[in-house]
Amino acid sequence: MTPGLASSRDVWPALPLEAWSDTCATLHRWTQIVGKIRLVQSPWVNHSWHTTLYVTARGLTTSPVPHGTRTFQIDFDLIDHRLTVQASDGGADGFALEPQPVSSFYARLMKGLDALGLPVHIRTRPNEVPDPVPFDQDTEHRAYDREYGHRYWRILVQADRVLKVFRARFIGKCSPVHYFWGAPDLAVTRFSGRRAPEHPGGIPNLPDRVTRDAYSHEVSSCGFWPGGGPIPYPAFYAYAYPEPAGFAEAAVAPEGAFYSQDLREFILPYDIVRRSATPDATLLEFLQATYEVAARLGGWDRTTLERTGDPPGGTAR
Repeated sequence: MTPGLASSRDVWPALPLEAWSDTCATLHRWTQIVGKIRLVQSPWVNHSWHTTLYVTARGLTTSPVPHGTRTFQIDFDLIDHRLTVQASDGGADGFALEPQPVSSFYARLMKGLDALGLPVHIRTRPNEVPDPVPFDQDTEHRAYDREYGHRYWRILVQADRVLKVFRARFIGKCSPVHYFWGAPDLAVTRFSGRRAPEHPGGIPNLPDRVTRDAYSHEVSSCGFWPGGGPIPYPAFYAYAYPEPAGFAEAAVAPEGAFYSQDLREFILPYDIVRRSATPDATLLEFLQATYEVAARLGGWDRTTLERTGDPPGGTAR
């Protein structure tokens, strides 16, 4: 296919959860191991922003992680299907992403870090999963289908791109577009600037103090999730905390978006975006509509938080 002429369905590939649920569960735990390495080595940043991964042109990365006076970076290459570790002194290690138990992935990565003189110790209990078998004991989750790992990354690339367009419309406090390995989801979060009531916590296998730090201030958050539980398919989501009165009953665009009482979030099935003649516009419509409902019902000071007109200098430099 000629570069630049891919159809929207090629750019936004199919990702039926039932076709790769085992791979999804394994990859989820692999990313948790890598994310926890970044977590323990990094200074705490509000809302756990120091723990996330980021989408790259080849997969996912920790970005540089401190280790004494050195730094290192761990990358998932979802094109060549390798995990790589690169250190600031030129040291490097890595291994193939292939079917293997989580315990083997954990052991290989920790051995590689030790060999580079970068020992790291993490809590091996997974977060936000119903079956938190410690990584070093998990021999059940071992599937890895290259095709679906690659498709997942391709969707993350597109979602990351559109979420960054959406993020640029806001000049108040806003998170980066980043990958939270707990859920897992690719997310961006806007803040009203006001404190929020204390979050009740209760997220499975996640300390309440972490949740309360994440939701210390009023937010409107959105992102992409591969699906699970009451939403057995990939989807875009949007929610507000605290949820303002009338939020769940609000009508939002595009057609097919709905409010999930189970998750207390608006949901836009991924396939609606994928099958749209204009996927970017369809997704942006959902992101904007759900934000506007949250901001309007929540009484946000939108005139001081939102960009009007082009950014300084326009689009050219």
